[in-house]
Amino acid sequence: MNRLELKIPPVVVVLLITLAMYLTDKLVQWPLVSYPQFATALSVIGLAVAVLGVWQFRRAHTTVDPRAPQASSQLVTGGIYRWTRNPMYLGFLLVLAGFATKWGNLAVVPWLIVYVLYMNRFQIVPEERILSAKFGTPYKKYLKQVRRWF
Repeated sequence: MNRLELKIPPVVVVLLITLAMYLTDKLVQWPLVSYPQFATALSVIGLAVAVLGVWQFRRAHTTVDPRAPQASSQLVTGGIYRWTRNPMYLGFLLVLAGFATKWGNLAVVPWLIVYVLYMNRFQIVPEERILSAKFGTPYKKYLKQVRRWF
């Protein structure tokens, strides 16, 4: 299973989860009320959160490639990173939740859980392990101060 660590770009994971949600919506109907305006707002907020994360990395002149945390040139703890250690992944989750809300189908909700579990196991935990080794005590202090998701 370690072969999957840091291998699949998170954007690809999001696309695969979106496809799985779409297919589930077409095959299984557990209707809920759809809230298109709320769904749009959730997706827009998610996109903004993800973009802010990328922007903070660019501003710090460090890598945004989530498959290569060892290439990070510095620890980013300001801006949106004061509230969440993973704004890009959180933003993607909000976009996926927006899709789920728009479809109004309870059957797609488990895919949100799959996304979080996958990202924790195969993306975030390996990143944290590498960044802890690279940045030491300052990173470990940051881990205690800021939550992983929100």
